[in-house]
Parts: sequence; structure tokens; C-alpha cells
Amino acid sequence: MARLIDELKRDHVEIEAMLNRVKDTTITNKEAHRILVAAQNTLLAHLRKEDTQLYPVLNRAAQTDQALKRTVDFYAKDMEEISGNAIAFFKKYAADDAPIDIEFARALGRLFATISRRLRSEENTLYASYEKLSA
Repeated sequence: MARLIDELKRDHVEIEAMLNRVKDTTITNKEAHRILVAAQNTLLAHLRKEDTQLYPVLNRAAQTDQALKRTVDFYAKDMEEISGNAIAFFKKYAADDAPIDIEFARALGRLFATISRRLRSEENTLYASYEKLSA
């Protein structure tokens, strides 16, 4: 089970690295769009992995642990909002003809901050809870 957490953490590093790379003003717009598509695909695969492997274990344990239930429910609700924002961002900016301008930079900064905060929080709370259950 700890293997799953290692995989999820590696996904976090990869997602952040891709989003950081897009911030690099020396890359071409074409390269930025290619990286955005890759970041979107990696993020979606990561979310599927959490939905199929992480959350079922946490939800089973939450049936008898009210504190864990509150935590899992909070993270699920929070992810709905984050996912909606991420999907809107990728829909708008991943297309080859989408502008890479100041509006893009601001939107990317907001997305990066939101995702980075979420990733750290998951690692410190959700993943720690999962590891306790699998110990």
C-alpha cells in the first residue's frame, strides 16, 4: 500500500515540474501548449488513481471514524472546486491557438498556487491517514 503513496507523490512532483516549466518565458508557445496537454493528462491520471485506489480505502475506514470522515469529505468537496478550475484553465489554454499572454500568466499562477497547496495538504493529511491505515 505504501507503493501507492510513493506513486502519488511522484505524480505531484511531475505535475508541479510541468506547470513550473510552462512558466519559463524562454519556451515557445507551441512547447507551452504541449506541456499543458501533458500536465492535464498527468493530473487526470493522478485523480483517477486517487479515486480508484486511495479514496475507497479511506472511505471504508471513515465509516467507523468520524474525524476521518470529516477529513475525507472536506478533501472531496475541495477537489470538486479545484478540478473545475483546472478543467476550465486547461480548456482555455491548452489549445494550440490559445494566447500565452499576461492573462494566461495570471491564470497559471493562480492554478499553480492552488494545486501546489492542495498537493502539500494531501501529502500531509490524506496520504498520512492512508499510511496509518496500511501500517
